[in-house]
Amino acid sequence: MNADAKSLEAVHAPDLPIMAEPYVPPPPFGPRSHMRPLSFSDPFRWLARGLKDMRQYPGIALFYGVCFWGMAQVLALVFKHKPEYTLSLISGCLLVGPFLAMGLYEVSRKRELGEVPEMSSSLMCWDQHIKSMAMLVLVLMVLELLWGRASLVVFAVFFNTGMPSTTGVIEAVFNPQNIEFLMVYLAVGGVFAALVYGLSVVSIPMILDRDTDAISAAITSMRVVFSHPGVMLLWGLLLSVLVLAALWPWALGIIVVGPWLGHASWHAYRGSVEWAEIDEEAVTLGSSN
Repeated sequence: MNADAKSLEAVHAPDLPIMAEPYVPPPPFGPRSHMRPLSFSDPFRWLARGLKDMRQYPGIALFYGVCFWGMAQVLALVFKHKPEYTLSLISGCLLVGPFLAMGLYEVSRKRELGEVPEMSSSLMCWDQHIKSMAMLVLVLMVLELLWGRASLVVFAVFFNTGMPSTTGVIEAVFNPQNIEFLMVYLAVGGVFAALVYGLSVVSIPMILDRDTDAISAAITSMRVVFSHPGVMLLWGLLLSVLVLAALWPWALGIIVVGPWLGHASWHAYRGSVEWAEIDEEAVTLGSSN
């Protein structure tokens, strides 16, 4: 029976082609991204260019600044009633902020092209990139939810003086009895913050500029961070310091600082990533040979 089965399989088995050479996929067409060389003066140059964009179109900047101020007021409201959720909500705002700033990226992009930006195009610039943006939003939202859950777990396990009241939350956090909590929270929060920052520092402007997919944009963003960790760390520190300074008093500074950093983030992308076009005809001829 075994011999008959083998003979039947041999009769009905298809003849598989034998390749003389292993298959080599063709090279990709289209532009390729390259990391620009950066210096520690570049973040300050991005800020200067962002300030020029904001001054050029103050009306659009004011609209987005008021939106950022509204987010800050929501944070203040949560801080008054549920202080344990404040730090988690801050992480959520760090995710929403770059997407809201996409309209500011559009203004800087059009100004760079010599076109006149409009409020309508700024508000609807995400419409043609909804698929890529949705995928990136999903990834960052998962990180944000994990970050928020980790924050609550750290509060529950390591906070030794009871849940702080609204008036004494700063004193409670920096109480010597809670030094272990502070160290663990900063360590856990730093990991999630680094992931969010690395995935989004240039990915959203790249999607707007090149209409690329979310995975390629996130990978390029991480390449920028790993290629120039010192410069990108300085850029992240500048963003954090300016945002924190803008929150006092009454978060009024965010009306100016928010749009400023949005425009500057576009120039951070343009200053760190360059695109080289591939000659499709030359590639085709080379692959045919």
